Amino acid sequence: MTPNIAWTPHRHGRAWRLRNVKGGALPSGAPAVRAGGRLTRLIDVVGAAALLVVLAPALLLIAALVRLTSRGPALFRQERVGYRGRPFTMLKFRSMRVDCPDAVHRDFVGRMLTGHDPRGTGDGLFKLANDQRVTPLGDVLRRTSLDELPQLVNVLRGDMSLVGPRPALRWEVELYQHHHHERFLVRPGITGLWQVSGRSRLTMTQALDLDVEYARRRSVLFDLWILIRTIPAVLPFGAAR
Repeated sequence: MTPNIAWTPHRHGRAWRLRNVKGGALPSGAPAVRAGGRLTRLIDVVGAAALLVVLAPALLLIAALVRLTSRGPALFRQERVGYRGRPFTMLKFRSMRVDCPDAVHRDFVGRMLTGHDPRGTGDGLFKLANDQRVTPLGDVLRRTSLDELPQLVNVLRGDMSLVGPRPALRWEVELYQHHHHERFLVRPGITGLWQVSGRSRLTMTQALDLDVEYARRRSVLFDLWILIRTIPAVLPFGAAR
């Protein structure tokens, strides 16, 4: 049975603590230990290492193109909230112009999380139409999910898994409903149930509900099923679009 949980910030604001809503910290044997399964971790390490070796030429080419087509570094680094609320630095290929404000994006996502879809149609997972912050190359990288390939390094570090919930921003977490915090019982992933279920057509709440469903159903076979479905999902006209 999944515990009734919530997250509270630590005293210094650098991490979050998993707590039972009725009071007291969850015991060490809580369901969160599923995220540390040896077989899952073995698949993550072997898979991420193999992909980094095979994709090394493509990674170097993309990094060079990012540097050549816009001012700024090839990699984008951002703090995200991970397994059991621990902060980590997530890596991506930079798809935006440097020093861009995020006020519009925060407002957009905040309204979706509070049930007020800015588009009025319920379409699109926090995707702004005609976002002027995104570079032409960045638009291609996002559409093909190639911008997320550096997260294979996060998988090797143990911050992420190949499969899991989308890595969350701290200010997003503060807007979550209580039951959505169950998504932190597993490591965030490069791909996940939300991505193969129509990522760009989901509302924020629908995506979070899928994250919770994944955390409750997680198994090695379920992960393999999601990995197999990820390839067609990121192709043109796939679920990622």
